[in-house]
Amino acid sequence: MSTTKVLSQQHQGISTLLAFALLPLSGFATDIYIPSLPSMAATLHVSSLQVQLTLSLFLISYGISQLFIGSVLDSFGRYRLSLICLVIFAAASIIIANTHNIYLIYLMRIIHGFTVGTIIVAKRAYFVDLFSGDQLKHYLSLFSIIWSTGPIVAPFIGGYLQTAFGWESNFYFLALLAIVLAILEFIYSGETLNHFSEFSLKKIACTYLKMIKTLSFSLGIVMLGLAYTMVMIYNMTGPFIVEHHLHFTPVVAGYSSLVLGFAWMVGGFIGKATLNRPFFKKMSTNLLLQVIFVLMMLISIQFISSLYTLVLFAFLIHVTAGYIFNNYFTFCLGQFPKNAGIASGLTGGITYVIVSFLSYSIISVLPAKDEHHLAESYLILTVLSALIMFTIYRMSKKPDHQAIP
Repeated sequence: MSTTKVLSQQHQGISTLLAFALLPLSGFATDIYIPSLPSMAATLHVSSLQVQLTLSLFLISYGISQLFIGSVLDSFGRYRLSLICLVIFAAASIIIANTHNIYLIYLMRIIHGFTVGTIIVAKRAYFVDLFSGDQLKHYLSLFSIIWSTGPIVAPFIGGYLQTAFGWESNFYFLALLAIVLAILEFIYSGETLNHFSEFSLKKIACTYLKMIKTLSFSLGIVMLGLAYTMVMIYNMTGPFIVEHHLHFTPVVAGYSSLVLGFAWMVGGFIGKATLNRPFFKKMSTNLLLQVIFVLMMLISIQFISSLYTLVLFAFLIHVTAGYIFNNYFTFCLGQFPKNAGIASGLTGGITYVIVSFLSYSIISVLPAKDEHHLAESYLILTVLSALIMFTIYRMSKKPDHQAIP
């Protein structure tokens, strides 16, 4: 590893900012072309479900990559692999922008998922490598907040790019963003891993098993998956509802997604502000509010079919989802500091595998038709969240159970 460039002390501040800048990359990779989904379906002559599959394939590969890449990063380092993946991501984006073959786009989106998964896990582990104690806890609680800048900014940019230049411009933008960040990484970043783990499949398997058997950790990941599936359901169906059912432009669809991205950030900020409050009390209150908002949405759309009511209730629901995600994400990533790469990968990997399968399954049954189907999708996820929370609560009462924070 002697040929690997080590992060210098004088560049640590800039490198930390770059690590934060790369965290929203997964959000950009999914959300920037959300306003373009109807246009892509029309241009490529495919169904809405086929073009929505580009999101699901990204999420599946993004999740699966994180399941194993953490152990690779703990053994071979963070810097070099993440830099290579940025370049590959840019190349795949350019290929997507220059083809109208849906199957080639599927392949490139799978590559997107694997490369972004590697980058994100490396940057999460970066913070555990360099920081500890309250400072580390502070940074971890910022992750979901920083990540949410992607869903806020990306559809806003994508809506205008779609209107001015067509859907292909979204992927040219992703390529340019990746190239700029790769250049800055090359100049200012370096390797942060001091103790390289032996790459032993047996030891890695034992570590994975230990983490999965920690029920507070594994059920926390399920809660993460349910919370983010709410966002992904809207991402996959919202543009079709806004543009086809309510007859607005892609720019309006972009603004709507921007507002809902902000809702996720608000939930993250509230989660950070209440980080030290009694866990079950605050989570139960939040879940109760989520149930109320979903029921109010279901009742209201019986009388009103409006963009404003759609965005209002989705905003409130996404705030509660962001709150759940912030609390459980902070907990899961702080559970195993000695295996930060594996813990980060396992958390993100299982979360996104849950999200990909669950979101695609729900929209297959409740397609992007109208607000009724969206509200019913939210209701399914809220009921599942309540069941998991009840299970966690019951388990926490057992004397031999590891405490939830």
